Amino acid sequence: MIRLHNLKPRPGSRHRVKRLGIGESSGHGKTSGKGHKGQKARSGGSIRLGFEGGQMPLIRRLPKRGFNNAAFKKTYALVNLDDLNEFKAGTVVNEEMLRESKHIRGKVVGLKILGRGELKHSLTIEADRVSESAREKIEKAGGTVTLRERKSLTDGKRFETAPEPKPKTPKPAAPKAKAKAKAKKPAAKKKKTAE
Repeated sequence: MIRLHNLKPRPGSRHRVKRLGIGESSGHGKTSGKGHKGQKARSGGSIRLGFEGGQMPLIRRLPKRGFNNAAFKKTYALVNLDDLNEFKAGTVVNEEMLRESKHIRGKVVGLKILGRGELKHSLTIEADRVSESAREKIEKAGGTVTLRERKSLTDGKRFETAPEPKPKTPKPAAPKAKAKAKAKKPAAKKKKTAE
C-alpha cells in the first residue's frame, strides 16, 4: 500500500543530469552540443521566443482581427480603510472628496472600499462597492455605508432604441382609366354653319 513514507517517482520518469563542459570523452563533445561560436554558444546567451533577428516579427506583420472584451473592462478605484483615517469624524467621504485629496486619479468607473487596516472614527461613506470586511469595520466604528445606484445598460446613448416609425396611411386610389381617357380625347371641333 502507498504511504507518505514510501512514495517515490515512477521508474524511468527521472533522468540523470546531463553534465556539460567536461571534455570530449564525456560523450557530449568539445562544444557540449552548442556548436561553434555565435550568440547561442555563449553562456547566458539566449534568444527570446519569436525573435527574428531584428526583422519585423510575424506576429506583428499579421492583421489584428476579431473581438476583444478588453475594451469593455470596468476598472474601479480601490481605497482601503487605513487611507480614510485622515478625514475627520462624521465626514461624508465620496469619490469627489477622494479625488481632491489625491487618493483617486485617472479614469475609473466607480469607487470600491477594501478592508485593509482599521477605521479609527465614524465616517459616512458613499461608494459603488464595499467588501464585507470593510463594511463590518465601518459599522463597528459607528460609521455608515451607502451604495450608489448602478446605471442600467439601457441608460447609455449606445443602447437607446430608435423611435418607432409612424404607420403610413394609404392614399385613396384615383380612377386611372377615366383619367387616361380624358387625357387622350381631343377637343371636339365646331362645325361651320353655311351662311
